[in-house]
Amino acid sequence: HYFIQSNLRMLSLLPVQSLRFLSKSASKRCLASMPLHDIPSFSNKVSPPDIQQQYPKPEYSTESLTHLLDHDNHTMRNKFREFMSDPVMKPKYNISLAEERELALQRLQRICDNGFVSVLDFRDNPLRIFAAHELAAIIDPAMTTKMTVQFNLFGGTVLKLGTEKHHEKLLSGIDSLADIGCFGLTELGYGNNAVEMETTAIYDPLTKEIVVNTPTPLAQKYWITNGALHAHHVVVFAHLISHDVNHGIHAVLVPIRDKDLNVLPNVKVEEMGYKMGLNGVDNAKLTFDNVRVPKDNLLDKYSQLSDDGALVSDIKSTRARFLAVADQLLSGRICIASMALGGAKASLSIAIKYSATRLTVGSKGKSDAAILSYQLQQHALLPLLARTFALNVGLDAVKRQWAAQDPEQHQEVVAMCCALKPICSWHLEHLVSVCRERCGGQGYLSCNRFGTFIGLAHAAMTAEGDNSVLIQKVAKERLEMFKVRPTSPVSENVTSVEELINLINIRENMLFSGLGAALRGAKGRDGLFERWMYEQNENIQNAGKTYGERIVAEEFKRVIDQTEDNTKDILHSLLHLHLLSYTRDNAAWYLTREVITPRQSEQVSTEFDRLCAELTPHALHLVESFRITDEMISAPIARDWVRFNEVDNRGELDEF
Repeated sequence: HYFIQSNLRMLSLLPVQSLRFLSKSASKRCLASMPLHDIPSFSNKVSPPDIQQQYPKPEYSTESLTHLLDHDNHTMRNKFREFMSDPVMKPKYNISLAEERELALQRLQRICDNGFVSVLDFRDNPLRIFAAHELAAIIDPAMTTKMTVQFNLFGGTVLKLGTEKHHEKLLSGIDSLADIGCFGLTELGYGNNAVEMETTAIYDPLTKEIVVNTPTPLAQKYWITNGALHAHHVVVFAHLISHDVNHGIHAVLVPIRDKDLNVLPNVKVEEMGYKMGLNGVDNAKLTFDNVRVPKDNLLDKYSQLSDDGALVSDIKSTRARFLAVADQLLSGRICIASMALGGAKASLSIAIKYSATRLTVGSKGKSDAAILSYQLQQHALLPLLARTFALNVGLDAVKRQWAAQDPEQHQEVVAMCCALKPICSWHLEHLVSVCRERCGGQGYLSCNRFGTFIGLAHAAMTAEGDNSVLIQKVAKERLEMFKVRPTSPVSENVTSVEELINLINIRENMLFSGLGAALRGAKGRDGLFERWMYEQNENIQNAGKTYGERIVAEEFKRVIDQTEDNTKDILHSLLHLHLLSYTRDNAAWYLTREVITPRQSEQVSTEFDRLCAELTPHALHLVESFRITDEMISAPIARDWVRFNEVDNRGELDEF
């Protein structure tokens, strides 16, 4: 055991005294060089924050990295960080379900009172609302889930599908939380197949009212965030029926509580209880027993109902109408991806700061080596760090495309949103599990936050579309407009950034071409359904995911190519490690299809090992570029975890 530990110590790359870059003309980009005998050692007599200070400072600007990662709304982000560092945002753990939900509401109320988010952002500055989601999720993902339903799903739907009469009545109350709402799409029996749901909205021309009804238990509106306690209104998605003609799914505003939060007649609200995470969210089952609302409660931007019950619609097909009324799900997927990215940054910051200060056995048998120095820790955390940078840059591109609202790019934007939400939330789920494990028993304490972010990850993987089902949609959308992407012959050495991106393009071409060939052989509609749903799942999932990976890789490279300051080399190394990790993880696919040889696969692994070690001294500074304050991160193991344990804290942060 001692021999193994000693050799791991000697073979790992620890923090270095100098971070001077080699010349760009060198045969390999290299961030730092160091002789092994210059590796510093640490002492447990020094506090964790002081150990962090002993790591050498980089020559590149972490402020420039922050500016790149923040991307937009820099002043708002900085003010929001300062605001979110307020003691009222400090997490509490040993509290009841009722207290947790009240705390989530209070925090959201403070954000609204200070004007950090507005439903009008979707019209005037959508990037601002995405930024708020990323930062708020670091503090309280449950509160942020309530926020995304209030401002995106409920508020955004009222803004985009409503007309002036709805805006005058609700928009200011949405911003102030005087009018809290929820989004009634999902039913107990109908999730992905929403067009088949059973809730009806039947127009009564005699009273000029719409009668909303839940005909069967399967038609309960299910998982309705804000519904159990706080919502005054719900946007109900239902079949609009007039004179026995079904006009398809439309959105109708239905009040469910009065201003004193008393549930209204003929509305049944059922609490869904404890969940595996995010219990600050009050989820409900909603049932309507022929609830009557005025005709004006129809959100009628695209479809107007006359007093005699005639429907005039700008959109002719019922499916197209449904896609229009459910459009807010698209921006919701960006909100969720932003939340997942915030959780990933927080989790990495916690794990890397702890790994940099938790000392264990070194080459002399003393506790003077940070666990971050071990290759085990480096291989676990550094690729996740590189991928987080890559996904941040890739998601920023998707945000810009969505905000541009270019009709000619709509199909592409749909595919991008539907790809990045799964990729970002899957990334968080994998990352937070690895981070928790690599922090040992400390990672299992609630106050060290990983449990919170595991809850966020699993919610994000399901909300606004099951991840794997969304990837099916990506594959379908891309297959319809697929064109073979230009590639180059695979070089003898495949380890450069350009060659690794070429491999992703080759994979995307092969997967979509193969999928198209398999579907062309299907006979009729039934045969096509059987091929798609029962035979080609692996190819469908791989094709959709690879499209998303290519979008991320190419955007990161484009951004680096345009970078002119001293962050260019570190960004290049992060992209390089991200691509090496992706190729290494998918080596079996490349090898079995003879895209690369075993020798080329070994090249990738060797370069992966080198870059993990080379980037390790930079890990602390890279997570510092996320600019998550100590108060926001709150986890003791990311701060002075020794001082935290000097008192009987009972796992709470009251004295910390």
